[in-house]
Amino acid sequence: MEKISVCKSCGACCASFRVSFYWGECDDALGGIVPSAVTEQLTPQLCAMKGTNSATPRCEQLIGEIPGALCRIYAQRPSTCHDMQPYLADGSVNPQCSRARVKHGLAALSEPEPI
Repeated sequence: MEKISVCKSCGACCASFRVSFYWGECDDALGGIVPSAVTEQLTPQLCAMKGTNSATPRCEQLIGEIPGALCRIYAQRPSTCHDMQPYLADGSVNPQCSRARVKHGLAALSEPEPI
């Protein structure tokens, strides 16, 4: 049975944090995949997803309401989005995820049951 990520039905992080990343991830750079049209330049080295560089961030690529929002460019999202996971490598809850969920009225994630 396939385990479904809580991320596929949430979207809280996309409306809680600035999503900044190296400009070379944009599709106007060799090998980049993030559509440049949906980003804004922050520094000569960094871009951000449009809508996230504000006091009330919400990525413009987020469709729908939280929970249940979806990403328009999911397959082309930047590494920052790939790296944001509900659980850390050691299996503990990612505190950033929990903060984002609580900010949007969702329950913080609980620690996974030991195997």
